[in-house]
Amino acid sequence: MEFTQTRIQSRFVLLPPSSFVVPKLFRSVQVNSGQHHDLLAEIQRFRGKIYCDDGAVPLDQLTADGRHVAAADYQSWHILSVDSQGRVCACLRYLDESSAKQFDDLLVRNAAIVCSPGAPLLRLAVERQMTEARELHLGFGEVGGWAVSPDRRGSLEALRIILATYGLLELLGGCTGVATATFRHHSSTILRRIGLTSLCLDGVPLPPYFDPHYGCEMEVLRFDSRSPNPRYSEVVAEFTASLINAQVICPEADSTKTHIPIPIEVPKQRAPLGVMTSPSNMDGHRTDSG
Repeated sequence: MEFTQTRIQSRFVLLPPSSFVVPKLFRSVQVNSGQHHDLLAEIQRFRGKIYCDDGAVPLDQLTADGRHVAAADYQSWHILSVDSQGRVCACLRYLDESSAKQFDDLLVRNAAIVCSPGAPLLRLAVERQMTEARELHLGFGEVGGWAVSPDRRGSLEALRIILATYGLLELLGGCTGVATATFRHHSSTILRRIGLTSLCLDGVPLPPYFDPHYGCEMEVLRFDSRSPNPRYSEVVAEFTASLINAQVICPEADSTKTHIPIPIEVPKQRAPLGVMTSPSNMDGHRTDSG
């Protein structure tokens, strides 16, 4: 099964946050604040339409021009898949939170589970993972903002964007972290197939929880860029190599600032990683919602 191409040829583009100095191993870095701004706005409009059509985000949560805007957008790495006409067909983001000292400094503190009896378990499990990442000299953060174009439902685009994100995180030095995922469209199942696992405390998985805003069951998953599903390890290695030559578009501040993550103020309503228009028949399994 070919992952490096889809029915319609697409390529990857990377948008780093303004507070991050891009590693020198990337070979096609451009400093262009206008293009960075325009592409980020296109990602937000792309997500806005898909999330709204899917019923995951109400229309009144979008801007007047249809963008789904999250505070984390401006402090995250974005990986987007762009078709031959320059249109976004898939996207995902990674928010680096390596400088966070405790659970309350993280984006996941806004997840609906913090209002449930499972909140203390989540806090302890995440803080243990943060400690582990520091001891192993790994980055720590959260992945989210996953969206895939409806016309790629029968393609591998949804898998490609996630597997390429594994590659990006390896190029950034290796990262571990968390993601909130919905059971809608079997999104959580897709993520598990790729290599994400339940967030556990003392070997016991944290239970799913209901998010009243999105009206669906959710769970918190753990990821480690070093450990994709072995079935996809070779593909991740290919993407890791190809991303070195991917177009990296930086805002102007990127050329002068060092990597100093900015404290995040996040709205209470936030889309989980698994909100997407689900592809079908990926990897031989149907992923349509029932």
